[in-house]
Amino acid sequence: MWEKEIDIRNVQEIRTRNVAYLGVGAIEKIDAICADLASRGVRHVLCVTGHGAYKTTGAWDHVTKAFAAHGMDYVLYDKITPNPKVEDIDEAVAMGRAKGASAVVAIGGGSPIDAGKSAAILLSYPDKNATELYELIFTPTKAAPLVAINLTHGTGTEVDRFAVASIVSKKYKPAIAYDCIYPVFAIDDPALMTGLSAFQTRYVSIDACNHVIEAATTKIFSSPYSIMMAAETIELVDRWLPVALKDPKDLQARYFLLYASMIAGIAFDNGMLHLTHALEHPLSAVKPDLTHGLGLAMLLPSVIEEIWPARAETLRRVLAPMLPADFPACPTKAKEAADHVEAWLFKMGATHKLIDEGYTEADIDTLVRLTRETPSLGGLLDLSPVEATPELVGRIYRTSLRRRG
Repeated sequence: MWEKEIDIRNVQEIRTRNVAYLGVGAIEKIDAICADLASRGVRHVLCVTGHGAYKTTGAWDHVTKAFAAHGMDYVLYDKITPNPKVEDIDEAVAMGRAKGASAVVAIGGGSPIDAGKSAAILLSYPDKNATELYELIFTPTKAAPLVAINLTHGTGTEVDRFAVASIVSKKYKPAIAYDCIYPVFAIDDPALMTGLSAFQTRYVSIDACNHVIEAATTKIFSSPYSIMMAAETIELVDRWLPVALKDPKDLQARYFLLYASMIAGIAFDNGMLHLTHALEHPLSAVKPDLTHGLGLAMLLPSVIEEIWPARAETLRRVLAPMLPADFPACPTKAKEAADHVEAWLFKMGATHKLIDEGYTEADIDTLVRLTRETPSLGGLLDLSPVEATPELVGRIYRTSLRRRG
């Protein structure tokens, strides 16, 4: 049983640190949220978002109405792209500082919310910039209050303490994790997500799956709590992702994919991450147009093959919907387990491998080096349930180039 892989003498801190509103119509909670911010003396707000979804979803109409009702003005930065850059964060912060903003409202998926988290820190540190933040030159302990209005069901960033940004000049894509950037409030409204394309729907959901697979299998931090949420997340995605792909307007499917993403965010806020994310960040640092969830999908089967012998019982429980009912939790079944995971990904439409995205054998040494050099990624590698040697990391990249078998 998976329970035997838990160290019961390893005392865990279980985190659930913010208030998230989940359900159809949750966007209407922005009025009460703005009332709360106004009661704290907030009069000027920096809004951080992407190019258009904040408007096309209707979220922006609710936000501006609430601002007006509570006497708050704002400055809008709507240039955040996937894999946000430190330069974009600095530009947004400069606008917020000029306005005298004392709170941040971030609207979008992982990239705008992560950028909003970064901006919230930098508003409280007027002598710092985003490069210093992501090169871990200083350790923040405070941030402006942040409200996260989530527009995708994948990252879980609306309920966790993590953020990611790219330092393009160095091909770095580091992650930060600080208690001060838990959003004060989060809005998870599935009605805002019915316009997601099939591509976005597929890969944000696969991102959530990767979060929990890693959170359930880290050294030190995985716990019965993260394993329980991992099993629930995979079951929900397996059931509801095909429904959402068939009918993007199905609110029940969007609700349960969003719930899965939210609990996955809580799971990895507690259980942390390891190999798949540590290896994906160099992929999208080298090719900034790569979708994060696609990068994870291409790596996942090979990661499963490497970690299965160390966590076979746990993975058998968590990956149950991806495996045959009679599949044994046997350490020698690593390749077969990985093959089944790849088959599940293909069934969901995630058929690309690294070679399809332009990566070749010639890139592997650079990618391996970046896992070692990029700030923060070494910490993820250290949490792998198997030793993340350069040889193992290279092997994962190499076997992820093409389809298995």
